[in-house]
Amino acid sequence: MSDQLPLANIRVIELGTLLAGPFSGRLLADFGAEVIKVEPPGKSDPMRNWGQSKDGVGLWWPIQSRNKKSITLNLRVEEGQNILKEMVKDADVIIENFRPGTMEKWNLSYEELSKINPKLIMVRTSGYGQTGPYKHRAGFGSVGEAMGGLRNVTGFPDRPPSRIGVSIGDTLAALFSTVGCLVALHERERSGVGQVVDTALYESVFSVMESLIPDYLFAGYIRERMGNILPGVAPSNIYFTKDKTYIVIGANADGVFRRLCEAMEQPYLADDPRFSTHHARGENMKVLDMLIEDWTKSLDAKDALEILDEKGVPSGLIYTAKEILEDPHYQEREMIVNVEHPELGEFPMPGIVPKLSRTPGKVNHVGPEVMGKHNDEVYRNWLGYSEEEVERLKETSVI
Repeated sequence: MSDQLPLANIRVIELGTLLAGPFSGRLLADFGAEVIKVEPPGKSDPMRNWGQSKDGVGLWWPIQSRNKKSITLNLRVEEGQNILKEMVKDADVIIENFRPGTMEKWNLSYEELSKINPKLIMVRTSGYGQTGPYKHRAGFGSVGEAMGGLRNVTGFPDRPPSRIGVSIGDTLAALFSTVGCLVALHERERSGVGQVVDTALYESVFSVMESLIPDYLFAGYIRERMGNILPGVAPSNIYFTKDKTYIVIGANADGVFRRLCEAMEQPYLADDPRFSTHHARGENMKVLDMLIEDWTKSLDAKDALEILDEKGVPSGLIYTAKEILEDPHYQEREMIVNVEHPELGEFPMPGIVPKLSRTPGKVNHVGPEVMGKHNDEVYRNWLGYSEEEVERLKETSVI
Protein backbone atom coordinates (compact mmCIF):
# COMPACT_ATOMS: atom_id res chain seq x y z
CA MET A 1 0.00 0.00 0.00
CA SER A 2 1.42 3.36 -1.02
CA ASP A 3 1.90 6.20 1.49
CA GLN A 4 1.38 8.70 -1.33
CA LEU A 5 -2.27 9.69 -1.69
CA PRO A 6 -3.43 9.66 -5.32
CA LEU A 7 -4.12 13.40 -5.60
CA ALA A 8 -1.19 14.57 -3.48
CA ASN A 9 0.26 16.63 -6.33
CA ILE A 10 -2.99 18.55 -6.99
CA ARG A 11 -3.57 22.00 -5.52
CA VAL A 12 -7.17 23.22 -5.30
CA ILE A 13 -8.52 26.67 -4.42
CA GLU A 14 -12.08 26.38 -3.10
CA LEU A 15 -14.08 29.59 -3.36
CA GLY A 16 -17.61 28.23 -2.89
CA THR A 17 -19.85 28.21 0.15
CA LEU A 18 -22.38 25.86 1.75
CA LEU A 19 -22.81 22.53 -0.02
CA ALA A 20 -22.22 21.75 -3.68
CA GLY A 21 -18.83 23.36 -4.28
CA PRO A 22 -17.33 22.55 -0.88
CA PHE A 23 -18.49 18.92 -1.08
CA SER A 24 -16.43 18.56 -4.26
CA GLY A 25 -13.50 20.04 -2.36
CA ARG A 26 -13.98 17.52 0.42
CA LEU A 27 -13.95 14.60 -2.02
CA LEU A 28 -10.72 15.79 -3.63
CA ALA A 29 -9.14 16.43 -0.23
CA ASP A 30 -10.07 12.91 0.92
CA PHE A 31 -7.68 11.59 -1.71
CA GLY A 32 -4.81 13.92 -0.93
CA ALA A 33 -5.41 17.11 -2.90
CA GLU A 34 -4.23 20.25 -1.11
CA VAL A 35 -7.54 22.11 -0.84
CA ILE A 36 -7.38 25.72 0.29
CA LYS A 37 -10.75 26.94 1.50
CA VAL A 38 -11.23 30.69 0.94
CA GLU A 39 -13.64 32.70 3.10
CA PRO A 40 -14.23 36.48 3.07
CA PRO A 41 -12.63 38.15 6.10
CA GLY A 42 -15.23 38.66 8.81
CA LYS A 43 -17.89 36.63 6.96
CA SER A 44 -17.56 32.90 7.39
CA ASP A 45 -19.07 30.17 5.25
CA PRO A 46 -22.58 29.67 6.74
CA MET A 47 -21.82 25.94 6.86
CA ARG A 48 -19.74 26.60 9.98
CA ASN A 49 -23.00 27.09 11.88
CA TRP A 50 -25.48 24.89 10.02
CA GLY A 51 -27.04 21.81 11.54
CA GLN A 52 -26.87 20.65 15.13
CA SER A 53 -24.19 21.95 17.50
CA LYS A 54 -22.33 20.86 20.61
CA ASP A 55 -20.97 23.48 23.02
CA GLY A 56 -21.48 26.09 20.30
CA VAL A 57 -19.54 24.07 17.72
CA GLY A 58 -21.36 23.21 14.48
CA LEU A 59 -21.34 19.46 13.78
CA TRP A 60 -21.56 19.62 9.98
CA TRP A 61 -18.53 21.83 9.24
CA PRO A 62 -15.87 19.46 10.64
CA ILE A 63 -17.00 16.85 8.07
CA GLN A 64 -17.67 19.11 5.09
CA SER A 65 -14.30 20.86 5.40
CA ARG A 66 -12.15 17.99 6.62
CA ASN A 67 -8.60 17.81 5.28
CA LYS A 68 -8.80 21.40 3.98
CA LYS A 69 -6.73 24.47 4.79
CA SER A 70 -8.47 27.76 5.60
CA ILE A 71 -7.51 31.26 4.48
CA THR A 72 -9.37 34.56 4.37
CA LEU A 73 -9.38 36.71 1.24
CA ASN A 74 -11.67 39.52 0.07
CA LEU A 75 -12.40 38.91 -3.61
CA ARG A 76 -14.62 41.99 -3.85
CA VAL A 77 -11.61 44.33 -3.82
CA GLU A 78 -8.92 44.63 -6.48
CA GLU A 79 -6.04 43.77 -4.17
CA GLY A 80 -7.77 40.56 -3.11
CA GLN A 81 -8.42 39.69 -6.73
CA ASN A 82 -4.76 40.24 -7.56
CA ILE A 83 -3.71 37.97 -4.69
CA LEU A 84 -5.94 35.21 -6.03
CA LYS A 85 -4.33 35.65 -9.43
CA GLU A 86 -0.95 35.12 -7.82
CA MET A 87 -2.23 31.92 -6.22
CA VAL A 88 -3.62 30.72 -9.54
CA LYS A 89 -0.09 30.55 -10.99
CA ASP A 90 0.57 27.44 -8.88
CA ALA A 91 -2.95 26.00 -8.69
CA ASP A 92 -4.46 23.12 -10.61
CA VAL A 93 -8.15 23.62 -9.85
CA ILE A 94 -10.50 26.40 -8.78
CA ILE A 95 -13.89 25.37 -7.35
CA GLU A 96 -16.67 27.94 -7.24
CA ASN A 97 -20.42 27.73 -6.84
CA PHE A 98 -21.48 31.36 -7.08
CA ARG A 99 -24.27 32.59 -9.32
CA PRO A 100 -22.99 32.74 -12.93
CA GLY A 101 -21.39 36.09 -13.67
CA THR A 102 -20.00 36.60 -10.17
CA MET A 103 -16.45 35.54 -11.03
CA GLU A 104 -16.60 37.71 -14.15
CA LYS A 105 -17.78 40.69 -12.07
CA TRP A 106 -14.71 40.20 -9.88
CA ASN A 107 -12.38 40.14 -12.92
CA LEU A 108 -11.75 36.46 -12.21
CA SER A 109 -13.28 34.87 -15.29
CA TYR A 110 -11.81 31.66 -16.66
CA GLU A 111 -10.57 33.61 -19.67
CA GLU A 112 -8.67 35.95 -17.36
CA LEU A 113 -7.27 33.26 -15.06
CA SER A 114 -6.32 30.85 -17.85
CA LYS A 115 -4.07 33.56 -19.31
CA ILE A 116 -2.13 33.36 -16.06
CA ASN A 117 -2.19 29.56 -15.92
CA PRO A 118 -3.32 27.76 -19.11
CA LYS A 119 -3.39 24.45 -17.20
CA LEU A 120 -6.01 25.71 -14.75
CA ILE A 121 -9.28 23.79 -14.43
CA MET A 122 -12.26 25.77 -13.16
CA VAL A 123 -15.07 23.70 -11.63
CA ARG A 124 -18.27 25.75 -11.73
CA THR A 125 -21.38 24.43 -9.99
CA SER A 126 -24.57 26.47 -10.19
CA GLY A 127 -28.33 26.10 -10.23
CA TYR A 128 -28.81 26.20 -14.00
CA GLY A 129 -25.32 26.17 -15.53
CA GLN A 130 -23.22 28.89 -17.15
CA THR A 131 -25.41 29.21 -20.27
CA GLY A 132 -29.12 29.23 -21.13
CA PRO A 133 -32.04 31.57 -20.34
CA TYR A 134 -32.07 30.68 -16.62
CA LYS A 135 -28.33 31.01 -15.98
CA HIS A 136 -28.65 34.16 -13.86
CA ARG A 137 -31.37 32.75 -11.58
CA ALA A 138 -30.50 31.91 -8.01
CA GLY A 139 -30.56 28.13 -7.63
CA PHE A 140 -30.50 25.98 -4.51
CA GLY A 141 -30.49 22.20 -4.36
CA SER A 142 -34.20 22.11 -3.51
CA VAL A 143 -35.07 23.90 -6.75
CA GLY A 144 -32.74 21.62 -8.70
CA GLU A 145 -34.49 18.59 -7.22
CA ALA A 146 -37.85 20.03 -8.28
CA MET A 147 -36.86 20.99 -11.82
CA GLY A 148 -34.83 17.83 -12.31
CA GLY A 149 -37.93 15.70 -11.75
CA LEU A 150 -37.03 14.15 -8.40
CA ARG A 151 -39.49 15.95 -6.14
CA ASN A 152 -42.49 14.89 -8.22
CA VAL A 153 -41.71 11.20 -7.71
CA THR A 154 -40.80 11.49 -4.01
CA GLY A 155 -43.43 10.79 -1.36
CA PHE A 156 -46.86 9.17 -1.37
CA PRO A 157 -49.54 9.59 -4.06
CA ASP A 158 -52.11 11.09 -1.70
CA ARG A 159 -49.76 13.78 -0.40
CA PRO A 160 -47.80 16.72 -1.86
CA PRO A 161 -44.28 16.14 -3.25
CA SER A 162 -41.73 15.56 -0.50
CA ARG A 163 -38.05 16.18 -0.06
CA ILE A 164 -35.49 13.51 0.62
CA GLY A 165 -34.01 13.79 4.12
CA VAL A 166 -30.59 15.00 2.92
CA SER A 167 -29.44 17.70 0.49
CA ILE A 168 -29.37 15.24 -2.39
CA GLY A 169 -29.49 17.85 -5.18
CA ASP A 170 -26.34 19.58 -3.94
CA THR A 171 -24.60 16.28 -3.31
CA LEU A 172 -25.39 14.92 -6.77
CA ALA A 173 -24.10 18.12 -8.35
CA ALA A 174 -20.92 17.87 -6.28
CA LEU A 175 -20.38 14.28 -7.37
CA PHE A 176 -20.80 15.18 -11.04
CA SER A 177 -18.50 18.18 -10.58
CA THR A 178 -15.88 15.96 -9.01
CA VAL A 179 -16.14 13.46 -11.86
CA GLY A 180 -15.77 16.34 -14.32
CA CYS A 181 -12.76 17.66 -12.45
CA LEU A 182 -11.01 14.27 -12.49
CA VAL A 183 -11.83 13.81 -16.19
CA ALA A 184 -10.40 17.27 -16.96
CA LEU A 185 -7.26 16.51 -14.93
CA HIS A 186 -6.80 13.28 -16.87
CA GLU A 187 -7.36 14.99 -20.24
CA ARG A 188 -4.85 17.69 -19.28
CA GLU A 189 -2.18 15.01 -19.20
CA ARG A 190 -2.70 14.68 -22.97
CA SER A 191 -3.40 18.25 -24.03
CA GLY A 192 -1.43 20.22 -21.43
CA VAL A 193 -4.28 22.71 -20.98
CA GLY A 194 -7.18 23.10 -18.61
CA GLN A 195 -10.85 23.79 -19.20
CA VAL A 196 -14.14 24.70 -17.50
CA VAL A 197 -16.28 22.04 -15.81
CA ASP A 198 -19.85 23.38 -15.91
CA THR A 199 -22.27 21.50 -13.62
CA ALA A 200 -25.91 22.50 -13.10
CA LEU A 201 -27.89 21.32 -10.09
CA TYR A 202 -31.05 20.56 -12.05
CA GLU A 203 -29.08 18.62 -14.68
CA SER A 204 -27.33 16.55 -12.05
CA VAL A 205 -30.69 15.50 -10.65
CA PHE A 206 -32.22 14.91 -14.07
CA SER A 207 -29.25 12.75 -15.06
CA VAL A 208 -30.22 10.08 -12.49
CA MET A 209 -33.93 10.05 -13.35
CA GLU A 210 -33.64 6.78 -15.29
CA SER A 211 -36.21 6.38 -18.12
CA LEU A 212 -38.41 9.32 -17.07
CA ILE A 213 -38.48 10.93 -20.54
CA PRO A 214 -38.91 7.85 -22.80
CA ASP A 215 -41.55 6.58 -20.35
CA TYR A 216 -43.53 9.69 -21.22
CA LEU A 217 -42.74 10.03 -24.93
CA PHE A 218 -42.97 6.38 -25.92
CA ALA A 219 -45.39 4.93 -23.37
CA GLY A 220 -47.46 7.97 -22.44
CA TYR A 221 -46.57 7.34 -18.80
CA ILE A 222 -45.71 10.09 -16.33
CA ARG A 223 -43.98 8.83 -13.22
CA GLU A 224 -45.69 9.95 -10.03
CA ARG A 225 -45.22 9.50 -6.31
CA MET A 226 -45.50 5.84 -5.35
CA GLY A 227 -44.41 5.81 -1.72
CA ASN A 228 -42.20 2.83 -0.94
CA ILE A 229 -42.87 0.84 -4.09
CA LEU A 230 -41.42 0.88 -7.58
CA PRO A 231 -44.07 0.97 -10.35
CA GLY A 232 -44.35 -2.44 -11.96
CA VAL A 233 -41.53 -3.89 -9.83
CA ALA A 234 -42.45 -6.34 -7.07
CA PRO A 235 -41.76 -7.30 -4.44
CA SER A 236 -39.76 -4.24 -3.46
CA ASN A 237 -41.23 -2.61 -0.38
CA ILE A 238 -41.05 -2.23 3.38
CA TYR A 239 -42.85 -4.78 5.55
CA PHE A 240 -44.07 -4.59 9.15
CA THR A 241 -42.81 -7.18 11.63
CA LYS A 242 -44.03 -8.76 14.86
CA ASP A 243 -41.86 -6.48 17.01
CA LYS A 244 -43.39 -3.40 15.37
CA THR A 245 -40.58 -2.36 13.10
CA TYR A 246 -40.08 -2.36 9.34
CA ILE A 247 -37.71 -4.29 7.13
CA VAL A 248 -36.91 -3.76 3.46
CA ILE A 249 -37.17 -6.70 1.06
CA GLY A 250 -36.16 -6.56 -2.59
CA ALA A 251 -36.95 -9.79 -4.44
CA ASN A 252 -38.24 -8.75 -7.84
CA ALA A 253 -35.92 -10.94 -9.96
CA ASP A 254 -37.37 -14.38 -10.76
CA GLY A 255 -34.67 -16.40 -9.01
CA VAL A 256 -34.66 -14.19 -5.93
CA PHE A 257 -38.45 -14.28 -5.73
CA ARG A 258 -38.38 -18.08 -5.73
CA ARG A 259 -35.92 -17.97 -2.81
CA LEU A 260 -38.23 -15.56 -0.97
CA CYS A 261 -41.11 -18.00 -1.41
CA GLU A 262 -38.94 -20.75 0.06
CA ALA A 263 -38.00 -18.50 2.99
CA MET A 264 -41.71 -17.93 3.61
CA GLU A 265 -42.30 -21.71 3.38
CA GLN A 266 -44.70 -21.05 0.52
CA PRO A 267 -42.67 -22.28 -2.49
CA TYR A 268 -45.82 -22.76 -4.57
CA LEU A 269 -46.20 -18.96 -4.86
CA ALA A 270 -43.27 -18.90 -7.29
CA ASP A 271 -45.35 -20.88 -9.79
CA ASP A 272 -48.63 -19.07 -9.14
CA PRO A 273 -49.63 -17.37 -12.45
CA ARG A 274 -50.19 -14.13 -10.52
CA PHE A 275 -46.55 -14.02 -9.46
CA SER A 276 -44.54 -16.31 -11.73
CA THR A 277 -43.19 -13.54 -14.01
CA HIS A 278 -41.83 -10.06 -13.47
CA HIS A 279 -44.79 -8.50 -15.28
CA ALA A 280 -47.33 -10.58 -13.35
CA ARG A 281 -45.82 -9.60 -10.00
CA GLY A 282 -45.99 -5.94 -11.00
CA GLU A 283 -49.66 -6.33 -11.97
CA ASN A 284 -50.50 -8.06 -8.68
CA MET A 285 -48.26 -6.04 -6.41
CA LYS A 286 -50.83 -5.24 -3.71
CA VAL A 287 -51.88 -8.86 -3.20
CA LEU A 288 -48.26 -10.02 -3.18
CA ASP A 289 -47.21 -7.39 -0.64
CA MET A 290 -50.09 -8.44 1.64
CA LEU A 291 -48.95 -12.07 1.51
CA ILE A 292 -45.37 -11.11 2.32
CA GLU A 293 -46.40 -8.85 5.19
CA ASP A 294 -48.59 -11.58 6.64
CA TRP A 295 -45.38 -13.59 6.90
CA THR A 296 -43.16 -10.79 8.28
CA LYS A 297 -45.78 -9.90 10.92
CA SER A 298 -45.44 -13.41 12.31
CA LEU A 299 -41.74 -12.87 13.08
CA ASP A 300 -39.51 -10.42 14.88
CA ALA A 301 -37.36 -8.41 12.46
CA LYS A 302 -34.16 -10.16 13.56
CA ASP A 303 -35.61 -13.61 12.92
CA ALA A 304 -37.11 -12.66 9.56
CA LEU A 305 -33.82 -11.15 8.40
CA GLU A 306 -31.86 -14.24 9.45
CA ILE A 307 -34.16 -16.46 7.39
CA LEU A 308 -33.97 -14.13 4.40
CA ASP A 309 -30.19 -13.96 4.65
CA GLU A 310 -29.92 -17.75 4.70
CA LYS A 311 -31.97 -17.90 1.50
CA GLY A 312 -30.00 -15.13 -0.20
CA VAL A 313 -32.84 -12.61 -0.35
CA PRO A 314 -31.76 -8.93 -0.25
CA SER A 315 -33.22 -7.46 2.93
CA GLY A 316 -32.37 -5.22 5.81
CA LEU A 317 -33.45 -2.99 8.66
CA ILE A 318 -34.14 0.70 8.14
CA TYR A 319 -31.18 2.17 9.98
CA THR A 320 -30.98 5.26 12.16
CA ALA A 321 -27.65 6.65 13.39
CA LYS A 322 -27.88 4.23 16.32
CA GLU A 323 -27.97 1.13 14.11
CA ILE A 324 -25.21 2.48 11.88
CA LEU A 325 -22.90 2.96 14.85
CA GLU A 326 -23.62 -0.55 16.16
CA ASP A 327 -23.28 -2.36 12.85
CA PRO A 328 -20.15 -4.58 12.61
CA HIS A 329 -20.01 -4.22 8.83
CA TYR A 330 -19.72 -0.44 9.10
CA GLN A 331 -16.94 -0.99 11.63
CA GLU A 332 -15.06 -3.57 9.57
CA ARG A 333 -15.23 -1.32 6.49
CA GLU A 334 -14.04 1.72 8.51
CA MET A 335 -17.07 3.72 7.51
CA ILE A 336 -17.13 5.54 10.84
CA VAL A 337 -13.78 7.20 11.50
CA ASN A 338 -12.89 9.18 14.59
CA VAL A 339 -10.79 12.28 14.11
CA GLU A 340 -9.49 14.51 16.91
CA HIS A 341 -11.38 17.78 17.26
CA PRO A 342 -9.64 20.56 19.25
CA GLU A 343 -12.78 21.32 21.26
CA LEU A 344 -14.92 18.18 21.14
CA GLY A 345 -12.27 15.46 21.32
CA GLU A 346 -12.86 12.37 19.16
CA PHE A 347 -15.19 13.39 16.35
CA PRO A 348 -17.01 10.63 14.38
CA MET A 349 -17.63 11.09 10.68
CA PRO A 350 -18.20 9.04 7.49
CA GLY A 351 -15.16 7.22 6.19
CA ILE A 352 -13.70 7.39 2.69
CA VAL A 353 -15.72 6.33 -0.35
CA PRO A 354 -14.71 4.59 -2.59
CA LYS A 355 -12.09 2.21 -1.20
CA LEU A 356 -8.89 2.11 -3.26
CA SER A 357 -6.79 -1.03 -2.78
CA ARG A 358 -3.34 0.53 -3.16
CA THR A 359 -3.72 4.28 -2.62
CA PRO A 360 -6.75 4.74 -0.34
CA GLY A 361 -7.83 8.14 0.86
CA LYS A 362 -7.40 9.37 4.40
CA VAL A 363 -8.99 11.77 6.89
CA ASN A 364 -6.16 13.71 8.50
CA HIS A 365 -8.04 16.42 10.38
CA VAL A 366 -11.45 17.99 10.88
CA GLY A 367 -12.46 21.19 9.11
CA PRO A 368 -10.34 24.13 10.31
CA GLU A 369 -12.09 25.46 13.40
CA VAL A 370 -10.76 29.02 12.92
CA MET A 371 -11.17 31.17 9.82
CA GLY A 372 -7.81 31.97 8.28
CA LYS A 373 -6.00 29.29 10.27
CA HIS A 374 -3.56 28.79 7.38
CA ASN A 375 -3.11 32.43 6.36
CA ASP A 376 0.55 32.51 7.36
CA GLU A 377 1.30 29.19 5.65
CA VAL A 378 -0.27 30.29 2.37
CA TYR A 379 0.62 33.98 2.26
CA ARG A 380 4.08 33.80 3.76
CA ASN A 381 5.34 30.34 2.82
CA TRP A 382 3.57 29.91 -0.51
CA LEU A 383 3.40 33.46 -1.87
CA GLY A 384 6.45 34.73 -0.03
CA TYR A 385 4.84 37.74 1.67
CA SER A 386 6.66 39.31 4.59
CA GLU A 387 5.21 39.32 8.08
CA GLU A 388 4.66 43.07 7.78
CA GLU A 389 2.81 42.67 4.48
CA VAL A 390 0.53 39.99 5.95
CA GLU A 391 -0.26 42.28 8.88
CA ARG A 392 -1.07 45.15 6.50
CA LEU A 393 -3.42 42.94 4.51
CA LYS A 394 -5.19 41.93 7.74
CA GLU A 395 -5.54 45.54 8.91
CA THR A 396 -7.03 46.62 5.59
CA SER A 397 -9.44 43.64 5.56
CA VAL A 398 -8.00 42.23 2.34
CA ILE A 399 -7.38 38.97 4.20
